[in-house]
Amino acid sequence: MIRHLKTGRTAEQSAQDAAKVRDTVAGILADIGNHGDAAVRELSQRFDQWAPESFRLSEAEIDACVRALTPGQLDDIRFAQAQIRRFAQVHKEALRDVEVETLPGVVLGHRNMPVESVACYVPGGKFPLVASAHMGVVTAKVAGVPRIAASSPPVGGRVMPAVVAAMHLGGADEIYTLGGVQAIGALALGTQSIPPVTMVVGPGNAFVADAKRQLFGRVGIDLIAGPSETLVIADDSVDAELCETDLLGQAEHGYNTPAILLTNSEALARATIAEVERLLAILPTAATAGVSWRDYGEVIVCDTLDEMVSEADRIASEHVQVMTRDPDHFLKHMKNYGALFLGARTNVAYGDKVIGTNHTLPTGKAARYTGGLWVGKFIKTCTYQKVLTDEASALVGRYCSRLCALEGMVAHGEQTNIRVRRYGHAEVPYASAAA
Repeated sequence: MIRHLKTGRTAEQSAQDAAKVRDTVAGILADIGNHGDAAVRELSQRFDQWAPESFRLSEAEIDACVRALTPGQLDDIRFAQAQIRRFAQVHKEALRDVEVETLPGVVLGHRNMPVESVACYVPGGKFPLVASAHMGVVTAKVAGVPRIAASSPPVGGRVMPAVVAAMHLGGADEIYTLGGVQAIGALALGTQSIPPVTMVVGPGNAFVADAKRQLFGRVGIDLIAGPSETLVIADDSVDAELCETDLLGQAEHGYNTPAILLTNSEALARATIAEVERLLAILPTAATAGVSWRDYGEVIVCDTLDEMVSEADRIASEHVQVMTRDPDHFLKHMKNYGALFLGARTNVAYGDKVIGTNHTLPTGKAARYTGGLWVGKFIKTCTYQKVLTDEASALVGRYCSRLCALEGMVAHGEQTNIRVRRYGHAEVPYASAAA
């Protein structure tokens, strides 16, 4: 039996929040589409108190940001980017062009080609996420994207040197200090001073995520990566201190971060609730994490492993930390998750910052149908075909003609019939689509 010791906001309340976000985002995007740079400048001033002469940083400004960091800080950034680059390169090598002769004289194939341009968004807010620069820019660079524009909001009225340095070291061609929906809209739609991109990627708050959702179709997106989510799956092989640390470690992202404990030990569940309250009394980021835990925190107790797997798949969380006697059981049986963190020795922070997997992951149950950002998101796999012999064209044409007739598509049928007549030695196709 599945039972809830703590619940968060209801689905109805969350739907009302989402509706307000959609309306706000739609208005901002319409404003940018109609007024370009003027709208972007006004929005940036309103939301970030930021309206520089140019939102794009000059080479001198970028160099100054790099110089503002210590050698140790730069080494740490380079180390993290090396891990992400290494794993992204493995992904790239798994993608290959193919060509195969499926019938005598019929050759089919596909080519893998990077998109022409991409905007990599790096969130700011309470915590400028240096790591998001690695995840977007480095991965796009490995994919071979020719133009990479990176953007992040100012924090406290100033550019964040560590974020800019990470963008630069990752290989960004253009760097903008612009945040929120105005950044997504400007880069996706283009303005008088900002050329539009083909694709927008990166995590963000609910407004950024919905901007990507509304722009999808006019540009490509990686996935809906909104406010962070974490699910801790644990049994009594671990203690409450580990569980509460991993829950609050993600809850500090913002005020609307779901942090859920799923366990088959009611004793661990109750001890974790108590430990969370204890830590919130001393955690420096408790003002943020505490709100997320109050409004979005959940504690769910199951009786069996099967119930735990089923409930975890229903939740379809972005991050899933598994601390059980047999974490590989969940690797084998779970279907819906952004990323798994298996065993007590690893944790979501490793994946967020440095270990090498990408931290731009699906939220809002999008894990039911997509994985996270990877090299393949930046690559189009486009097919082609060649028919090399008269005999092959006539053979395929006869089948195609009959299938066109079955559908009643006469003009399609004539495309095939003319080739059967020309290449099939005057044979008349069976059941001609033009008959």
